[in-house]
Amino acid sequence: MSDYNLKEKFELEESLESWVMEKIDSWRDHYDNNYREKHDEYYRIWRGVWSAEDRTRASERSRLISPATQQAVESSVSELEEATFGRGIWFDITDDISDPEKQDVEFLRNKLYEDFKKTKIRKSIAEALLVAGVYGTGIAEVILEDIKEMSPATQPIMDGQLTAVGVNIKDRTVVKLRSILPQNFLIDPAACTVEEALGCAIDEHVTPHLIEELQEKGIYKKIAIRDADTGSDLDQDITILSPETNKTRRTTYYGKVPRVLLEKANREEGDEVVSLTGEEEPKSLYVEAIIVLANGGDLLKAEENPYMMQDRPIVAFPWDIVPGRFWGRGICEKGYNSQKALDAELRARQDALALTVHPMIGIDSTRIPRGMDMSVRPGKTILTIGRPSEVLEPIRLGGVDQITFAQAESLQRMLQMATGAIDSAGIPGSINGEATAAGISMSLGAIIKRHKRTLINFQESFIIPFIEKAAWRYMQFDPENYPVKDYKFSTSSSLGIIAREYEVTQLVQLLQTMPAESPLYPILIQSIIDNMSLSNREELKDALKQAQAPSPEAQQMQQAVQESQMAFQKAQTDALTGQAAESMARAQKYAAEIQMMPEELQLAKLESVTKNLPAGNKDDKDFEKRLQVADVLLREREVSVKERN
Repeated sequence: MSDYNLKEKFELEESLESWVMEKIDSWRDHYDNNYREKHDEYYRIWRGVWSAEDRTRASERSRLISPATQQAVESSVSELEEATFGRGIWFDITDDISDPEKQDVEFLRNKLYEDFKKTKIRKSIAEALLVAGVYGTGIAEVILEDIKEMSPATQPIMDGQLTAVGVNIKDRTVVKLRSILPQNFLIDPAACTVEEALGCAIDEHVTPHLIEELQEKGIYKKIAIRDADTGSDLDQDITILSPETNKTRRTTYYGKVPRVLLEKANREEGDEVVSLTGEEEPKSLYVEAIIVLANGGDLLKAEENPYMMQDRPIVAFPWDIVPGRFWGRGICEKGYNSQKALDAELRARQDALALTVHPMIGIDSTRIPRGMDMSVRPGKTILTIGRPSEVLEPIRLGGVDQITFAQAESLQRMLQMATGAIDSAGIPGSINGEATAAGISMSLGAIIKRHKRTLINFQESFIIPFIEKAAWRYMQFDPENYPVKDYKFSTSSSLGIIAREYEVTQLVQLLQTMPAESPLYPILIQSIIDNMSLSNREELKDALKQAQAPSPEAQQMQQAVQESQMAFQKAQTDALTGQAAESMARAQKYAAEIQMMPEELQLAKLESVTKNLPAGNKDDKDFEKRLQVADVLLREREVSVKERN
């Protein structure tokens, strides 16, 4: 179908309200047919509320509900909450590497922490975590609210002679987070995330004064509000038997709508659709918009998405991902079968206990007075016609089998196995019967991995998108305190209580294998302190850093020792260099002596032959004798010189 035909089709629609409500009614039917009954039962199991449709057999009389699933939800949710907020710093903001200014990122992080603390964001996130644990999906709405910040102040009056004490009032726009229950949230069934859906809606009951106040401020259109349907399908607490009747159904739709219908709705009201992005109006068939309806037909608000990033103010995450589906798998769904079997075991035992403990009696109805009260109580007189032993007979149905205790314990272990929820009190008997250190470590490792999967999913699908949306809202509506820049967000969280206890044990064992002089010793001590839940943890870390830092006297002494060592090494080097030079000179001298040796030998031979000859003695024999003696002496001298070299 061409765009022209699609536009004609949308123009044939009656109004924008009918188009939106058609989608919402279809999504409501899909939710009611596939998830509503399950979610209601999960809620009753978590609250411990009995209902007739929760019976496991027709003859069941007991209404007991085992607290095993309640414990699993509380344990798992508190573990993730501690893992996220346990260290105080639950998110961090990083900037681009090329950005030389790092102080602006630190300022933004501190400012967000301050505003989140004022608006109680942590409480809202904890509520979304609890909803995800019970129903399988945590959903929250990012809302903007105009507040008045009040602070005590003083002002000089009468030329400074007096001081007036008062209050400074400043108007601000803050970001808040509101958790949404599954029965109040509708989404395109074909979508797996909020971003890829055609749209999503928050369908809930509110008190009429909330709408009237927004109408007075000009946010909603000033129209008469009809009475709402008194049905309880949208009530947040399904266990209330008498819900409030003074209520109005408000449906807030976030998503794409036909541009033709949006322009038509605003033309009827005399308004124009203005794009806030500063760009030319796109030619697309759909436009991202926010539509607010009252009681399924009264249009309160219809405008194009006013946020600068064109994002939808909804964040959602599944506790466990179900492929191809938006709704996730929660703790109640994981332990559902074990919980039902455990409830059936407990209720059957209670029913059998009632039959075996309370007295029952058989009576011959023909031998008792007519109209007699058959109830049995202490001190009662029973009239019989004849001997009581012949008319009355006690009835006993035996005793309760003791195997039900072992069966209930096994079912509870199965539920903990299915949900992965366990506390320190249940470690020895639940995850390792022998309670050995190796077995506990292996079992804890498996439990921690399951919690870490949910923690990473929670951070990437809920925490980071919320911080991004909150920062964008502050940059757009409060630019004085939040400068508009491109930031990157990351979360930092701990491993949780059980994981940290396990990690501390491993670090202590590793610490015992090395001496205190090792360079890794203070690093391990710092890691142990980081993983401990101590009120003065930061003080201990600062004291450890100060203890590791050397004092100025020690630094000077160490510098003096280094200088003396360098001087000693230099002296040794100079001495070795001098010895090497002396050895080189001696070697050159010996070489010169060897080269001059033949001439010296000849001169010494002539000198020895001609020296001390007797005057006038020309006997050749005497000369030859002396020559031979000189030769011998020269040879000996030559040998001694060679031996010396």
